[in-house]
Amino acid sequence: MAFKSFPLIKIFLVIITLSLVTAVGYNIYQYNQNKKLAAEREKNTATIQQISQELNNLKNEDQYKTNIALKKKIDETQKTFSQSVVVYESLLDLENPPKNIKNLDSLFANVLTQLGKQDYETASKSLTDLSTKIKDEQAKIAASATIPKNVPANNTSPSGGYSRQKVTTENGEFLVDLVAGDLSSTKVIVDTASESTCANDCPILPLATYVTRSGAYAGINGSYYCPASYPSCAGKINSFDLLVMNKNKVYFNSDNNIYSTNPAVVFGGSYIKFVTAAQEIGRDTNIDGVLSNFPLLVFNSNIMFNGDSDPKKSSKSSRSFVANKGNVVYIGVVHNATVADSAKVLKSLGMENGMNLDGGGSTALWSGGYKVGPGRDLANVILFVKK
Repeated sequence: MAFKSFPLIKIFLVIITLSLVTAVGYNIYQYNQNKKLAAEREKNTATIQQISQELNNLKNEDQYKTNIALKKKIDETQKTFSQSVVVYESLLDLENPPKNIKNLDSLFANVLTQLGKQDYETASKSLTDLSTKIKDEQAKIAASATIPKNVPANNTSPSGGYSRQKVTTENGEFLVDLVAGDLSSTKVIVDTASESTCANDCPILPLATYVTRSGAYAGINGSYYCPASYPSCAGKINSFDLLVMNKNKVYFNSDNNIYSTNPAVVFGGSYIKFVTAAQEIGRDTNIDGVLSNFPLLVFNSNIMFNGDSDPKKSSKSSRSFVANKGNVVYIGVVHNATVADSAKVLKSLGMENGMNLDGGGSTALWSGGYKVGPGRDLANVILFVKK
């Protein structure tokens, strides 16, 4: 069974002479350019999903059980396809919001053409080259990111309210936005767009909508979930596998033990508790909320995460977290940081416990308005509500 050939992605270049450029005209140009590039993202995603379906069809042919040559072909296809999904999702994360960076979209379009022609060796080399270019761009973005001069240097965490500060660690200086909520006056809840466990095409909402409907004064994005723009999320769009109990006392994914050894945070009426594994939590509804995610950054005042080989954790990006110092709960974002950097920041701020939340394009922090984001619409969030 042959794959179909896929056309190159058309990158529209708009050349406007300086004499005709006005502030309004430039904004219109940027708006139209973003729309076109966003459309290209959707086209790429659809193409990868089509390749995935054809690969599944190929696996299901009767010959698969007996034909060694066919199995080799499937293995080659699977390996290169998996590589293409990882690279493409890294490209999506890099280009959020949509923008054209060094013609990386065109390079990926060439990969799709090579896959369509079943030229796996060339496609694999192209993907390796593209991956290197993406990492180079990530490094350039990180190097160019500067902390505003008017942000105060402060390694002391606030006792209440919103703060933007520069925190110094052994890994360098980091810009941090955070909100503190004392449990004597703040109730912490978890809210979800879905009313019960959802496996595919699940509802999602902007952080602002969650804040408004719960009467919250602050909030942050929650656990990892599977956004529709990721090809690997086909068949499980906007779903999440992690344990959550929302403000309506509904437990999500109770029967899913895949991630039961991941950390979780429990919000009680007057306390916050972090556990190293969600399986330690029963199904108590006499609490305000539960949310599991990973990794655990700080536990009992000790750094728990020093880095690993996962490129999504080791690249510089926006890193959301939930943490505590005594009965004060903190939600916040460490900018231009790896996950390991985020752990160092929490330690420098004197946090006793802290857990990583979703980041990158999902990052959103609210305190009387968006302080970071809005980012993507979200499957679940953590909210601060006045008691």
